[in-house]
Amino acid sequence: MSKHKIVLLGGTGFVGRCLAARLCALGHEVTIITRRRERHRDLLVLPTVQVIEGDVHNPVLLRREFQGKDTAINLVGILNESGHDGRGFERAHAELPAKVVTACRESGVRRLLHMSALKVSESAPSQYLRSKARGEAQVLAAADLQVTSFRPSVIFGPHDSFTRRFAGLLKFAPLMFPLACPNARFQPVFVEDVAQAFIHALDLHQSFGQAYELCGPQVYTLRELVQIIAELTGVKIRIVGLGAGISRLQAQLLEYFPGKPFSLDNYRSLQVDSVCDKGFPPVLGIVPARFDEIVPTYLTKA
Repeated sequence: MSKHKIVLLGGTGFVGRCLAARLCALGHEVTIITRRRERHRDLLVLPTVQVIEGDVHNPVLLRREFQGKDTAINLVGILNESGHDGRGFERAHAELPAKVVTACRESGVRRLLHMSALKVSESAPSQYLRSKARGEAQVLAAADLQVTSFRPSVIFGPHDSFTRRFAGLLKFAPLMFPLACPNARFQPVFVEDVAQAFIHALDLHQSFGQAYELCGPQVYTLRELVQIIAELTGVKIRIVGLGAGISRLQAQLLEYFPGKPFSLDNYRSLQVDSVCDKGFPPVLGIVPARFDEIVPTYLTKA
């Protein structure tokens, strides 16, 4: 594999940290843009990683930092917005990818890897999925660039927000845990496998212009996932699945709680099963890890 000069957007997030460490280990030069540089001292010590303070939505900054690079990777995404009108989703998932494409063109960056999401569609029920669809459509339409997009199901691994959040909620719950949309289905994919997919695609010409679904080998309902998390953390609790109406009501209430633990848009996203149509793309050369084998290594009673 040739050595690349990469600008990484979203490099301080869960997937971004994993990818940055792997890229560094392979000798690639990586520039990460973040609003608060000093909060990410673990990235500052990586020898081939440079952390720049700035706003990724600033076109002038993007054009400057893209100069001299050969590859751009955009991992930026949000699960919830601060408001309720879809503007936050649109800014992060649709407007930013358009700015990234422009910056690539203006700076001579030819390779672009993009993080989308499973089951994106303009007709999807949630603003999250619709905005992700618009962003992906814009990058794939850039025929003058070498673009690859990835559509993962829920991503798990140490420090993830999915298993850790439920572990925290279960710990402080009373005897029963009311669970919205208990029959929603997921095919969790390991963060290391997602990072490896990006790395393998760097020089993979067959991936140009393609969008790949990324899933693990197992399908679970949300109830099954939460039950596994409860057992691993030693929480004895009854999980009570809520019907559609009560699930929607819970979402409407919780989106006004601090940190917005669950929102109406999350509820709408759960109406679409996050399950891949096929197995892990063979062209990426990865045998995906199993949820039930990895999660016990980091999520335990201790």
